[in-house]
This record gives sequence, C-alpha cells and structure tokens, in this order.
Amino acid sequence: MRILRKKLIEVALPLDVINKASGREKSIRHGHPSTLHLWWARRPLAAARAVIFAQMVDDPASWPEEFPNEAAQEAERQRLFRLIEQLVLWENTTNEELLEQARNEIRRSWRRTCAEHQDHPQAAELFDPERLPAFHDPFAGGGSLPLEAQRLGLEAHASDLNPVAVLINKAMIEIPPKFAGMPPVNPEARAQIAKDRELGMAREWKGAQGLAEDVRYYGKWMRDEAEKRIGHLYPKVEVTAAMAEERPDLARYVGRKLTVIAWLWARTVKSPNPAFRDVDVPLATTFVLSKREGRQAYVHPVVQDGGYSFNVKSGTPPSEATRGTSAGPRRAFICLMSGTPITYDHIRSEGAAGRMGERMLAIVAEGDGGRVYLPPTREHEAVAAEVAPEWWPDCELPRKHRNFQGPIYGLTNVSHLFTSRQVVTLTAISDSIALSIGRVSLDGAGEEYAEAISLYLAFALSKTSNRSSTICTFKLSVECPGDTFGRQAIPMSWDYAEANTLSGPSGSFASMIDGVVAGLLSNGGSRGSVGVASQADAGLQAISRCKVVSTDPPYYDNICYADLSDFFYVWLRHSLRVIFPDLLTTLAIPKTEELVAAPHRHGNRQMAEAFFLDGMTKAIRRLADQTHAAFPVTIYYAFKQSERSGDAGVTRTGWESFLKAVIQAGFGVTGTWPVRTERGNRKVNQESNALASSIVLVCRKRPEDAPLATRRQFIDALKVELPSALAHLQSGGIAPVDLAQAAIGPGMAVYTRYAKVVDATGEPVTVREALTLINQTLDECLSAQEGDFDADTRWALAWFEQHGFEDGDYGDAETLSTAKNTSVASLQTSGILQSHAGKVRLHIPPDLRQDWNPRATGRVQAWLALHHLVRVHDAGGESAAASLVRDLGGVAETARELAYRLYAIAERTKRAREALWYNALVQSWPEIAKLAQEERREQADMLGASTAVQEI
Repeated sequence: MRILRKKLIEVALPLDVINKASGREKSIRHGHPSTLHLWWARRPLAAARAVIFAQMVDDPASWPEEFPNEAAQEAERQRLFRLIEQLVLWENTTNEELLEQARNEIRRSWRRTCAEHQDHPQAAELFDPERLPAFHDPFAGGGSLPLEAQRLGLEAHASDLNPVAVLINKAMIEIPPKFAGMPPVNPEARAQIAKDRELGMAREWKGAQGLAEDVRYYGKWMRDEAEKRIGHLYPKVEVTAAMAEERPDLARYVGRKLTVIAWLWARTVKSPNPAFRDVDVPLATTFVLSKREGRQAYVHPVVQDGGYSFNVKSGTPPSEATRGTSAGPRRAFICLMSGTPITYDHIRSEGAAGRMGERMLAIVAEGDGGRVYLPPTREHEAVAAEVAPEWWPDCELPRKHRNFQGPIYGLTNVSHLFTSRQVVTLTAISDSIALSIGRVSLDGAGEEYAEAISLYLAFALSKTSNRSSTICTFKLSVECPGDTFGRQAIPMSWDYAEANTLSGPSGSFASMIDGVVAGLLSNGGSRGSVGVASQADAGLQAISRCKVVSTDPPYYDNICYADLSDFFYVWLRHSLRVIFPDLLTTLAIPKTEELVAAPHRHGNRQMAEAFFLDGMTKAIRRLADQTHAAFPVTIYYAFKQSERSGDAGVTRTGWESFLKAVIQAGFGVTGTWPVRTERGNRKVNQESNALASSIVLVCRKRPEDAPLATRRQFIDALKVELPSALAHLQSGGIAPVDLAQAAIGPGMAVYTRYAKVVDATGEPVTVREALTLINQTLDECLSAQEGDFDADTRWALAWFEQHGFEDGDYGDAETLSTAKNTSVASLQTSGILQSHAGKVRLHIPPDLRQDWNPRATGRVQAWLALHHLVRVHDAGGESAAASLVRDLGGVAETARELAYRLYAIAERTKRAREALWYNALVQSWPEIAKLAQEERREQADMLGASTAVQEI
C-alpha cells in the first residue's frame, strides 16, 4: 500500500501573509480582472494562487527520502513559504519570472509523484511527467480560481450553470490565450504599425495588448455610432441669466451650454390627502446635492397654485433639506403639499396599481473644475418624457425574496428598473455590437476574433447597465451616480441618478470600455495557455475526471446568483445570442437547478434545504469520484453558524447542510484554513460582525477501511486536538468573528476520519450534534485559557459577562472579588473600574488614562493591557498600538488571547460595540506585531550604537 504523500496545504501555510495580500487586493480595482464584469462573490486572486500552489506542491515531510529530519523539512517548508509570500503580492500578479519559479516547483512535485506511480495501470494517462494534470472549477463564478490555475501553468477548465459566469470565464481564460501576442487589426493601429516599421521601431504586442487596443478602438466607434442615432436624447444644459439671479456661483456660466453628468429624479405617488389626490408628490430621501465646502447646493421645493416645482440653491442646506420628504427611519414619507404622512402601504398600493411615477429634481452638469447643480428645465423634462422604446427587456423579478425589494412596490420586471431613455440608449449600443462584428471582419480579422471583440464590447454595455438604472442613487461623497449593485441585491431606491451614458466621467459607455480594457490587460495571458469555459450542471458534469479541483460553491442561501444575473443577462442575450446561441437560448438565467436553498423557488425552507443538501451531495460526490487521486480537493465556504433557528429552537445552518454533503459524498477533511476573502469596507460589514474569511476545506476521499468511533472517543479526540488547532488559528491571526467558524474545520477533520461516530445506543452522531460538540469544546478551550490570566482580569471577565460596561451593585462586585482573590479597592486603584454611590462599573477604553505607561506600572493586568490597546488602536491606528505592544512585552500576547474570549462573550450577549473593538484589534494584530518588532529592533540598534560610543 502506497504512503499518502501530503501536499503543503494539508500541513502548513503562511496564512498571515496570504490574508494580508487578500485583504489588500479587495481594495484594488484599477487594472484588476474583476473590472471586466461584475460578479458578486469573487475570490481574491492572491488567495486562489496560494491555495492552488500549495494544493499541488508536496509538503517536505511527505518525502523523508529527500528531507530526512524535522530540521531539513522545516527549512524546505520555509523556502516554499518565501516563494508563496512573493507570489501573493499584487505587484507580482503578472511577474513571469516569479510565476515560472512557482511552475517549476509544481513540476518538481509532479515528477516525484509520477516516478512513484510508474507501475500504475493508467500511468501513461494519469502520471505523465511531461504533462501536468488539468484543473477544473465546477462552480467557476467570477473565474478567479481557473485564472490563477492557468497562470500557474495548468490547462484550466471552468464550468458553471449560469451563462453570465460562463461568459466571464470565456473572457478571462479562453479568449486571451488564443490571441496572445497578436497585433491589433483596426485601421488606426495598423497605420501606426506600418509607420513604426518604416522607422525601424517595430513594437512587440505582448499578451492581450493587441486585443485590448481593438476593444478600445471599436468601443469608441460604437459610442460614436450611438451618438449619431440618439445624441439628441442627451442635450447640454444652458445656464440662463434667470438661473444666475439668486446664484452668484453661476454668473461665469451664463450663456454657456454645459455637458450633463446626470439627471436626478424622485419617484412619485398620488397624495394620500383627498384635497390633493390628483397631485403626484415626490418621495425624496434628501434634497441635498453637494456637501463639498464652498460648493454646497440643495433642492428647494416651491409649493404654489396647487402644485409644486423645484429650484436649486447654493449654500449650506437647511436641516429640512437633509431629509427631503422622508419622515424619518421606518416612517416612510410626508406629502410635500399637505404634510400628510405617506405610509409604505400607500406606496405599495400605488406601485401595484401602476401609479408610481417620477419627477426631475435637478440637473448635474460638468463645470470648470467641479460639478454645477441646476434646476430642471422644460426642455430636459420634455426630452425624457418623449422617448419611446421599440423594445423593452423582459424578465420577471423574484416576488418574495429579501434581496429584491422592488416587486412589492410594483417593480416586478427588469424592464421596470430602467427609464425609457436608458432602454433606448442601451438598446442602441447593443445593436451596434452586431454591426461591430462586420466592421472588425472588414478590417481584416477572422470571424472568431471579431466575435471575441464583440464579447468584450457586450461586457462594456452590461457594465453600463449597472450604472444606468433607476436603482442608482446619487453618491454625495463623490458627486456622481452609484451602482445598481452596491451589494448582492437589487434594493429599492426612492430618488435616483440617471447618468449621461454617452458622455461624462461616471457611468458613460466610454468609461466602461476603459474598465474592460484595464481588466483585459491585467490578465497577462500567454500564447500556448489553454482555457475552456462551458455551461454544465455541477451535479452532472464529467469535466472533473482526472483533474485538480479547487472550487467555491454557493453558500446555502446567501446569494441567488441566477436571480441577480438576469439584470445583466437580458442585455448580454440581446447583444450576443447570435454568437452564443446554445449558451443564451433561454429567456432568463436557468434557476430550477441552481444550488441555493431558496424558499421562494421550492415552496418552503425545509424543501429548499432538502434540495440544497441533495444537489450539493451529488455535486461533491462527482468530485470525490472523478478528481485526480494524487491531489486533495479544496473547497471555499463561508457561512455564519447561527443564521437562523429551526424547529424547537434548534439552530440549523448552511454549514450543517454543506458538511452533510461533503461527508455523504465520501470525503474526509484533511485540512482547514481561514482565508480572508471579504472586503472589510463592504456594506454588509459596516457596523456588523459579518464574516471576513472563507474557510478553505482540504478534502480527500475517505478510506474504505476507515474505523468506527464512539461518541466518547470523538469527544476525547476533540479535547486532545482542538486546543492545539485553536492556538494555531489564533497565532495565524484569525479574526474573533471567524474563530467559531474556523474551528469547525479541525473538529470536522476528527469527525470525518471515522466511517461513522455512534452514541451509546448505536445510533449515528449527526452532523448537527457533531457541530454542537465542536462548539462546546471550543468554548471549553477558550475558558481554559482564562487560567493564564491574572486575578484582576478573571474578575473583570466574570463581571463583563454579567454587566458589560454598565453599572452593577457594589456588594455583588465585592463578593465576586473575594472568589477571584482580589478586591474592589485594588481593582479601582489599578484603573479597571470606578466605584460610586454603591455602584461599580468597568471603565470603557476611551475613558482610560491617556498617559498610562506599562513600564511605570509594577503589575500590568491583561485586562488593562487589552483595553488600552483598544483605546490607542482606535485613536492612532496600528502604529500607535505597536508602540504599546513593544512596551507591554509578553503581556501583549495574553491580551490578544483575552480579546478572543471577550469577543465570544460580547457576541453571545449581543454587545455589538464591544465585539467590534476586539475583532478590529485582532484583525490588525499581524501588522501591529510586525511594527512592534521593528521598533524593538530599532531600539536595540540605538542601544548598541550608544554602548559602542561609550566604550570608545
């Protein structure tokens, strides 16, 4: 029997470096492949690259023949870590020299494996040392994993049920290698190439540069063609003397015609007041247009003659302008004419009856060095009102789903999310895509190349639709229209910004072409690479056979990709169905087979969960049965454990269903890694403890001779193995918000090593019960860490669990202090609490002494150390916290352990503010520790220099 040769990912990873690079990448947009087209849950390239590399490279301990002792193994492991540390840096994404080093390491491990399997009956097919196995991602989505596999030298296969995802993957891995190194075909570029050759300056077109140049050229041609047809729909706005009478800021613009950036609209409904029942009153969340110093502007409504109009004023907006016609949180709106409350029920009934309209609030124009805000004009209102589309996109929106708010207000179809002008414009651009194919062909390109260009042009149109819907609000912070998809949902917007699609810096088709070109250039695809993107059901596909698999499946019911994708699909299908007839045959995205637990599709939550479990089990079983036996499978998954409660208050989770699928498919868990994959500033994270990490499960097929275990044996194994795994996770910088999630991994690694775990009656221990036992053991581990804390800290922990930072009785505090071997007086002297009028309260971090110096304190309690760290981190960031860590010495690590314990308590007792404090500090800890070490080194150098001078 062959020894299982473990891969690096099954033993060790430089997790803090990977997480730092992944977190940084989430804030990078310019020149990132993600700018090709929006996808809602794209994995960071850094994480994907590191995971696939470590999945394919041997751990040194697996080859004692080459690395005979622990020292040699660790030295080799650190060498691989240093390569990964360079590999994940954003600056090295297309560094061919470094990538070739990584490919060589993969080849070296592969040749070892092949040499060991030469007696395999399928050695020629499965273990060819000159041909690396191919890669497959059966839930390819945004394409990060196939792209990085291709970058690491593998033939990359991407499949997805969703045609939008398939098109994204074609644009990322299939098309660029086919045309890598080719010069552009457009007349302008060809003329320049000919001129350069005459001068002996022939240019080399690397990667996708030629392709990108053609996308830019034909995109501009399409924009110009569209302007010829519909340019009259986007008139400039003339600044009149009347506008400037009360606006000195407009004096220099009088008589000039300015380019419009956006028209701002508010939705309207009939007034609920019978006296004004024929008046359409506005639903405006704010009348503020600009808060920028020296450029403040706001809408001023004028009520007269039984109606109203809007003017625009400059200067500081009055308080009533801030709220528009909004009645405040959860209270809907008020009637502009009468002050009568407008309830949400009234708005819903008006919307359902088709009586919701819109009214122009203001015009945003491009001025000299900034925005100019002008009142609506009759000309601009008339242009918008007279547009009559010949074709409308037609696709129903989900009627009962938390992420789609429009249908309850009458916006039941994708067509309802666009103005008439937006539909006419997007349709005109879409029609030009078909013309561009002929134009590219006439310029000397083959049909396949012309169709490739059309895909990128269609992406620019699709991206334009994201900035051209009535869901796009006006972003005051940057003074431009926002996106339809600020998050993974289509929300309801009451006032919106209609961008100028033909001109302007934000939302125009030209700016979207620039984004597509930047994304294409970031690919760096090389000639000879192979990529294949196809549509396939993950539960039925046979693509994974003998391939390396890393995948990011749907997270239970977090995101209904198919419903969201319909927004883009209607435009992509209108543009490309002649080119991709098999892929774009349906009128909407296929939904029935999509592996998400969506009650609105399956009748109820129980049926949705059953569908998800059955489908995910089939999909993962395909992987277990097909993937290359020499490599583990890596699966990304992120889902909070306690999303909802089921029958009898029992917590039922996406994790439970997913892990059931993994186990029933025959997999065992051989490793788990919390990889930071979510952007810290995304909307869902703000003021919440949303997950910042995905858990990467490393799976191998469970041996057929796996043993049985009793429930007691399982618990005993958890108590032995989970503490060290917990310490490993904490030392790797796992955020407290992710700790319970991450601990599932090592716990399930114990559970899945057995064929079955049974209780005293012989009944199987279910996944749900196993999760409960893992969580209980985790809590015991965290509680056991309290033994490392000083007496004062143990008292503060117990008090915090009961009272938080609120007042409690002095008598209770004194009783507890006796039990913890301390006293209220000493706790007050040290600065942990304050006592007054028979009450005791812990000091919150902002109230702690600003001049506190641990070096001048005889005894530093972990509680004080932690909360002073919270204080300085909140006020001065990582560098300030690092200086305090330097002064705290060994107490700093104890304080960090305390943060985990306090986070668990704060989350359980629903103290969100405190949970955010502790989570933020621990997430920053790797950088804080690094800066503290640098400061210690600088101090040591200075001390050494001073000593040397004294000796001289």
